[in-house]
Parts: sequence; C-alpha cells; structure tokens
Amino acid sequence: MSRLSRSARLVIALLALAGAAESAHADDMPVIKVEMRDGVILPAVIEVPANTRFKLEISNTGQSPVEFESTELKREKALAAGSTSAIVFRTLDPGTYQVFDDFHPEAKATLVAK
Repeated sequence: MSRLSRSARLVIALLALAGAAESAHADDMPVIKVEMRDGVILPAVIEVPANTRFKLEISNTGQSPVEFESTELKREKALAAGSTSAIVFRTLDPGTYQVFDDFHPEAKATLVAK
C-alpha cells in the first residue's frame, strides 16, 4: 500500500468520527416544540433554556401557511400547512422575546429564556 492511500484512509476515518461526534452532540440538544395553527401559537409562553444550545421544532397543524418570526431574535421560518421545521439556537441570553406569525398578525407568543 502506498503512503497516500493510508493517509487518505486516515482522513476519511477522522471525518467519519467528527461527523459521528457532531451527530451525538445534536442528539443531546433540548428540543422545544411549538404548534402554529391558523392564527394561534401554542404554547403562548414558550420556555427555553438560556445560555444553552437548543432546537425549536415548529409544526404547522393548520390549513394555511404560517411564518414564525421574531424581530428581536432576528429569526423567521415560513411553513406550509401540515409541515414541520426547526430553528437551532446556539445560545440565547436570559430574557423575554416576542414572537408572532407574520401571516396571521393576531397570533403572538412570548419566548422566555431562563
């Protein structure tokens, strides 16, 4: 075997280990579920961990499109009816943040990081 093929195998093995470590790290992340449905955001108060990486899983269980949005957090996610998606937050300072459905202005909620 040539030195290059051993090196190539080593690089591939290291990349595989790095991918497995990242996958395990993502699995340890808290997942907070939010439901959006035709002008309603549930729960109305979304509690999340402060200073911790977490995933906000958003499901649109309604019949019309929705857009989860927060100008304070500089995040938005549009979802078709019946779909689910997620936003990963690296960290969030403790505090209260307003969120809303840009397609249904009456739909509002508060995200509380503590």
